[in-house]
Amino acid sequence: MDHPKRSFIKSITWRVVAVVTTVAAVYIYSKDLKEAFVIGIGANAVKFFLYYWHERLWEKVKFGRKKRPEYQI
Repeated sequence: MDHPKRSFIKSITWRVVAVVTTVAAVYIYSKDLKEAFVIGIGANAVKFFLYYWHERLWEKVKFGRKKRPEYQI
């Protein structure tokens, strides 16, 4: 089971990648750096929290996980 801090750090690192991608895409389209940052940061701030809660919900899903042995020698 992952610790919530791990989910939080994963959320941050993924959102950094997403912000850079979004800012670059908007800048290529609009050639307006201010608009690119406003859209990139604004949209990804919301997505950060959605991803975090999505990750925590998946932590509760047992599908695709191996059972841990009850004891280990």
